[in-house]
Amino acid sequence: MSAEGFFRSRWVERPREAEERTGGELTSGFRAAGVHCGLKDGGGTDLGLLVCDAPEVASALLLTRNAAAAAPVRVCRDDCDAARIRAAVVNSGNANAATGEAGYRDALAMRDAAAAAVGAEPPAVAVAETGVIGVPLDTGSVRRGIDEAAAALASDGGADFSESIRTTDRWPKRCLVRAGGVTLSAQAKGGGMIRPGFATMLCFIQTDAVCEDAAGVLGTVAAGSFERITVDGQMSTNDMVLLQATGESGRALPEGLLDAVALQLALEVVADGEGATRVGRAAVEGAADAEEAERVARAIANSPLVKTALYGRDPNWGRIAQAAGMALAGEELPELGPAEIDAGELGGEKREAELAVRLDRGDGAAHVFFSDLGHEYVRINAEYTT
Repeated sequence: MSAEGFFRSRWVERPREAEERTGGELTSGFRAAGVHCGLKDGGGTDLGLLVCDAPEVASALLLTRNAAAAAPVRVCRDDCDAARIRAAVVNSGNANAATGEAGYRDALAMRDAAAAAVGAEPPAVAVAETGVIGVPLDTGSVRRGIDEAAAALASDGGADFSESIRTTDRWPKRCLVRAGGVTLSAQAKGGGMIRPGFATMLCFIQTDAVCEDAAGVLGTVAAGSFERITVDGQMSTNDMVLLQATGESGRALPEGLLDAVALQLALEVVADGEGATRVGRAAVEGAADAEEAERVARAIANSPLVKTALYGRDPNWGRIAQAAGMALAGEELPELGPAEIDAGELGGEKREAELAVRLDRGDGAAHVFFSDLGHEYVRINAEYTT
């Protein structure tokens, strides 16, 4: 967090009476740690452990829909009790994706080692991994890291944990917010392989609120945040969102609190898109229906031409018209011009730029948040494994 506070974006409504904390403090009843186990070169923190000590916990998981889902995602999908997740173990530096059945066994072993280290049943432990695809996991290093992290678990371990999940992230993404008698802490990572159609990121959310329908709450919140973002239009093989709620406050989540935290985290991911300098919001209205509006908004947000215009501060509405027309290829579309496309903020100096498209085909509306595309994105991804 910066001196400006956590809720920095103009598109995020700061919850009423929200009190923010800096540092690595977690919601009461949770402990976390982050250590270096050797997966990253140069001694970077790369193994994280998160544990709920409360007597009861309600939880929910969202997992990537990529058909080439990594081993940890398949373990969570097949062998975890998503409604009763007590702990999570994470490594960064190795995605354990496209590693076959050996990779699946390694993810299970990682999950089981974490369960033994924290005294939890294996189905109550989520496992997440992020990093390079197609490389076998060094399970010996991971096991040693789990033992070290278990010994270092602390109620203020959120900072080390948020560091442990970073890959190409330029900064950690975390918060602790109190409002309406409820505390909520969260940690996230993400910079590339980001697109709508699930979060394609790692995000861990802890609260002491009463959450009777954790899966329903998380699904609704994600629809307005993690499902609304794109960096490069690429869907990750690995990522997840985990919500854990202890109910120890005896209060329900204040209206808008989780929505605001999730949206700010999602926008932090976009703002940290590999080499990104600006964030845009593509808003479409007047579509035939919501699905059509969504299709057009995503086409605009994922267009390299629009993204480079955002980077170059070029209010080129013609690129937006092209992207909208491409999304509706074969349809009869009224003429799109400056009267229907507001692209003025693309050429401004603000780090957040709004662009709007009116189609005059119905009442459908949608929006997508996206990053610009510049030289640094090409450099980072051209050198990612070399």
